[in-house]
Amino acid sequence: MDRKKKKRIFDIIQIGRKNDLPSRMFDFAIVAAILLNCSVLFLETFDELSKYSLVFGIIENVTILFFCIEYILRIWTAEFLYPHCSKKQAVRKFLTSFDGIIDLMTILPFFYLTGFVAFRMLRVIRIFHLFRINAAYDSFNVITKVLYEKKNQIFSSIFIILVLMLGSSLSMYSVEHQVQPEVFKNAFSGLWWSISTIFTVGYGDIYPITTAGRMLGIFTTFLGVGAVAIPTGIISAGFVEQYTEMSKHALPNEYSGKTAVITVQEDSYYCGKTVGELRSESYIEVLVIIRDGSTLIPNPTLIIEDEDTMVYKELLNS
Repeated sequence: MDRKKKKRIFDIIQIGRKNDLPSRMFDFAIVAAILLNCSVLFLETFDELSKYSLVFGIIENVTILFFCIEYILRIWTAEFLYPHCSKKQAVRKFLTSFDGIIDLMTILPFFYLTGFVAFRMLRVIRIFHLFRINAAYDSFNVITKVLYEKKNQIFSSIFIILVLMLGSSLSMYSVEHQVQPEVFKNAFSGLWWSISTIFTVGYGDIYPITTAGRMLGIFTTFLGVGAVAIPTGIISAGFVEQYTEMSKHALPNEYSGKTAVITVQEDSYYCGKTVGELRSESYIEVLVIIRDGSTLIPNPTLIIEDEDTMVYKELLNS
């Protein structure tokens, strides 16, 4: 098979563009196969439906075969996913990537891990790729970018919560151990109580009965509400910052200085390059990419494709 046909197969098995009917149909087929396969896993647990076990088996075999074919095709076309690697390097990179590992774990349990339903259920993760919730598109990329940029503040707030959990668990153990030795046996029992209190789960299986313990419980609850709200506020502020930044570049006709907008053609220099390569090789900072009506926040590994609208700025050292 020539390279052009191979590239077409790669385009079909990737997340489909709105104007690429075969690729979109393949996406819907994958979603249908996933839902059928997962439905069978659930339905097989009902004794009342045991008479349909043969039908369930056929459905599972067909869908797993479909997953196997897709996995083989992704390995075969990996060179287009990583165009700047050799064929062997591209295959190795795909096999060790998150997507490659999840794809393998989707089909491997069917052959070797019978009974490990938890592994087989990992195929559900593939649905997220097919609904365009991935690192290339703005919905998921905004989340990952916010978490990355605010990681220090988030880690600090998590550290505060951990300190609060440890402090409250040891304090509650000290206060309640003598009157409830079977309930608060050790510090771990206090840790379980502190987790359910701080996160307001409130199972009720462990609770203080002394006045000091109840006062400590009230104090811990108030502190827990504030501590858990800290990372929420940090992430919320990060979302506002990201979308504010996006809105500055959302309209390609509003630019000044050396900022420009172009529509990438298949034979242009930019097509096939990654955002990181454009920055390092051509001193171009890509601000926004508009693809099929979707606004993409560029990350260094994002590949520029044909017919992309690219808003970019020339760096000062160019």
